[in-house]
Amino acid sequence: MIKKIAKSYDYSLIAVYVFLCLFGLVMIYSASMVMAVERFGWDSDHFYKRQMINIIIGFIAFTIAAWFPYKAFQVSKIIKGLMVVIIGLLLAVHIFGYEVNNAKSWINLGFMPIQPSEFAKLAVIIYLGSVYSKKQAYIDDFNKGLAPPLLFLGFICFLVFLEPDFGTAAIIFAIGAIVISCSGISYKTFFKLAGLGVGFLIVLSPVIYLARGFIFTKERLSRIEAYLSPFKYAQGEGYHLVNSYLAIGSGGVKGLGLGQSVQKLGYLPEPQTDFIMAIIAEELGVFGVSFVILGLSYIVLRGIYTGVKCQDPFGTMLAIGISCMIGIQAFINLGGVSGLIPITGVPLPFISYGGSSLLVLSLSMGVLVNVSMFVKFEEKYKTKKENDYPSENKDNSKKIYGVKM
Repeated sequence: MIKKIAKSYDYSLIAVYVFLCLFGLVMIYSASMVMAVERFGWDSDHFYKRQMINIIIGFIAFTIAAWFPYKAFQVSKIIKGLMVVIIGLLLAVHIFGYEVNNAKSWINLGFMPIQPSEFAKLAVIIYLGSVYSKKQAYIDDFNKGLAPPLLFLGFICFLVFLEPDFGTAAIIFAIGAIVISCSGISYKTFFKLAGLGVGFLIVLSPVIYLARGFIFTKERLSRIEAYLSPFKYAQGEGYHLVNSYLAIGSGGVKGLGLGQSVQKLGYLPEPQTDFIMAIIAEELGVFGVSFVILGLSYIVLRGIYTGVKCQDPFGTMLAIGISCMIGIQAFINLGGVSGLIPITGVPLPFISYGGSSLLVLSLSMGVLVNVSMFVKFEEKYKTKKENDYPSENKDNSKKIYGVKM
């Protein structure tokens, strides 16, 4: 049985995930070695070593999640426990958290700092997928089927919004909307839900107006101004984007060579996190950028393909939700670095430096690979069963790890 299960894993998906993490590790060392010495007085490989530890922890989490049957998340005790932990961490941020980039989003656990809002992304996908998969018989009934999970999604977004981290709150909401859209609801219900959302915003517009000083702060407005006219504010809020343009333009097709970036020498702040793609473009040119984009695209498209093929509604929502989460974050990061959208501080999946982000992404990839394994295993089992017993009309379901297929 274990041998059959091992053969059912999507090793191409695993390989791309591993290659992106290792490629990111190399680029983090290249991007951060000068800054670590000049700015912080640390060893040149400080960020490299920290990220190596993050990757090891991430690989362990990935392995556990890839082996753990995803259907177990439908067990009421497990899903309720997960939600209690996530809500507890998001509430704890407002009491015990500390501020980074004007948002109180981090908690120091002693052995490592974590960002609970990152874990909330995966938790929302699992929760909505689990709940809606059990409501298939009455999924279009708003009061009984749709409303309760929507209230939970709104509460999670509200807690993240108060940090204040509007960007992450918007990402969580978008992820939730995608999971709901592939939950099995009819087009009619979906458009009604969208209309209700627009109406809700209209009703809240007076509150938004009164809280405009909290929402549209001077710093956030200056980011929009810098996005629209970066060279006009090149010595202020447009500084990051202008230097990102210079890095991308300097790289050209072939790049300046690994380790030869000029912008990482103090011109581009935090080159190992939000703007690591600019360093990749400068050092490795179009080829380096293409490698990253193709790798991320493969994961997203392969995940969506897995979700479409999966016959289990829960597996479908997990696969599509995780794939779209990775795709959304990649688009926001790449859009910010290239000036397509305003800069929001979202890391590039698997590439940027960061422990919480990589851990959540590794757990997510483990769940995605597990869903893919179940889909492939079920296809093989049904095909074999049909070939061996073509005339029998029996239940072809099977238990894996004690979970019924």
